Amino acid sequence: MRYLFEEYELDSSRRELYRDTSVVALAPQAFDLLDYLIRNRERVVSKDELITAIWKGRCVSDAALTTRLNAARSAVGDSGENQRLIKTLPRKGYRFIGTVQESHSAPTVAATDSERTAAKPDLPLPDKPSLAVLPFTNLSSDPEQEYFADGMVEDIITGLSRSKSLFVIARQSTFTYRSKAIDVRQVGRELGVRYVLEGSVRKSGDRVRISGQLIEATTGAHLWADRFDSQLKDIFDLQDQVTSSVIGALFPQLERAEIERAKRKPTENLQAYDYYLRALSSFYQFTREQNIEALRLTRLAFDIDPGLAAAYALGAYCYLQRKVFGWTINADQELNDTRRLATRAIELDNDDPTVLVRVGQAIAAVLYELDMGMALVFRAYELNPWRNRAISEAWSADIGVACVVGRHAA
Repeated sequence: MRYLFEEYELDSSRRELYRDTSVVALAPQAFDLLDYLIRNRERVVSKDELITAIWKGRCVSDAALTTRLNAARSAVGDSGENQRLIKTLPRKGYRFIGTVQESHSAPTVAATDSERTAAKPDLPLPDKPSLAVLPFTNLSSDPEQEYFADGMVEDIITGLSRSKSLFVIARQSTFTYRSKAIDVRQVGRELGVRYVLEGSVRKSGDRVRISGQLIEATTGAHLWADRFDSQLKDIFDLQDQVTSSVIGALFPQLERAEIERAKRKPTENLQAYDYYLRALSSFYQFTREQNIEALRLTRLAFDIDPGLAAAYALGAYCYLQRKVFGWTINADQELNDTRRLATRAIELDNDDPTVLVRVGQAIAAVLYELDMGMALVFRAYELNPWRNRAISEAWSADIGVACVVGRHAA
């Protein structure tokens, strides 16, 4: 069934939400919540009913429900303040109040098989790192594993899409390569991506093994490979665990590959994002000299692109590094610079987990605004719970803040 409202289209059978012809990234539980409210739009749905329908009666906190509700609203351009489409009725529940048309016809945004297999022109590579997640191959005799593999790939695409520093190809484009002999370099050219993630699922008895590998499509070089073994007790828990592990492993690998790519580019060809990546490389040298260089490069980045929130956030993060390592030169000036950079980063983008984590730590450790800083870090985790890096950096923030505050109080 397809549900059409405003410029959106929710396809419950394909489990995809579109805005015009573009796929909107939406976590599975947020999708289920939106789908359930639309299907039951003629009445008010209570909180308990939603929890039973989405979480199968498991005990979940009000915060978890609120997070999924906010994600569903955000995906359709709504908010808790406006409540244009999803209305909250205090002490009663929720209701979808938009005008909906139902359709049983084939999706207008989905290509036919003949269109999919037609020769595709080569697409240019975007400036930011670009990735296609191909359907995982089912190596088992059990056809049920096909659904498990597809669900996991959908979750990986959704989790990666939440990072605004990545360009991730939508599911309906990558799944056209299912069961085909592929050349990764050709896939990269056809989809306009620099990296391709492919994998496989193999079930044996009560155990399942998932293998994945990240390939640089322009060269065919393997950047990362790993496998995950687990007992097949709760297939949904296993799917979440593997998704979390894959995404957590991919981000550092992609970042490292992009840094090396930026370092190889001639200086005269550098763009704002290249300067940001070079600044990141300098930051991770953990020396006073490279900290100064990182700050210089972040300024070059946002001078070229004043809207690059990541550059402002990294600038604030550099001042955190100076604070922790005792490299502060002018405390008052650096405090003001940290506040200015952090404020600008959040003004530009308060939905990017990396921006939120770095700004949150800087605010907590340099400005001593602990509550606000940690609130930003945990908001990063709520926005993308699959990205292990966000929560691991949150723990490192706790440690860094504790060290700095301890010295400050001494």
